Amino acid sequence: MSIISVSSPQFTRRRFLGAAATGAAALTVSACTSMPHNAQFEPVQIAPTPEIEPALGSYALMYGPMVDEGYEIPGVPIEKVDRRYYRQIVQDPTGERPGTVVVDTANHFLYLVRENGQAMRYGVGLGRAGFEWSGRAVIQWKRKWPKWTPPAEMIARDPKLARYSVDNGGMPPGLNNPLGARALYIFQNGEDTLYRVHGSPEWNSIGKSVSSGCVRLMNQDIVDLYDRVPNRTPILVTSGIPMA
Repeated sequence: MSIISVSSPQFTRRRFLGAAATGAAALTVSACTSMPHNAQFEPVQIAPTPEIEPALGSYALMYGPMVDEGYEIPGVPIEKVDRRYYRQIVQDPTGERPGTVVVDTANHFLYLVRENGQAMRYGVGLGRAGFEWSGRAVIQWKRKWPKWTPPAEMIARDPKLARYSVDNGGMPPGLNNPLGARALYIFQNGEDTLYRVHGSPEWNSIGKSVSSGCVRLMNQDIVDLYDRVPNRTPILVTSGIPMA
């Protein structure tokens, strides 16, 4: 399978604007973490894979390997992912205004509301932190290939994480970083919620609730979402959306 480069014209490169010192520091501090790569997930029985989403193109290409900012993102074995969680255009069930991001924690979906009663829907995985916060806020910042810095209380529970502390500069960006290829940083009333929407290589956690983390998308999906939402995008996190 060929490798897709996001430097091609169909992708938009955006420069992340600098911020004041306090805001910039908030970008790297996160309560989100991730399951180890050797974590075991129960196998699921998957219906036959649809080959094409008519409005978006081939799923094999959509979730194929890609080169992004110098990192080689592996392809996703989509035949092993429940097709409900593929990126797709659906009728909007949220009733929110276009441009709003809605995280449905009950059904493991993230919606980006579009015009004409439609929404782009992505599958997500959730962890403890994904259920600990809900409400209305804004995507204050975005970052490509972010660092990850565990908060002090997480380091206290797991001292091995001390090497990624703020004082030690955090975990460098990369395929093993718990925040994946992109992170969206959620603020409410000007304060960091420590709630993140981020990428993950753990495609087998999508549609599931695992031990830790915020809201994770497959890396191919977070790259797509990142380019569709500007800073200050409104976001609603709720469990109150009926299953479409």
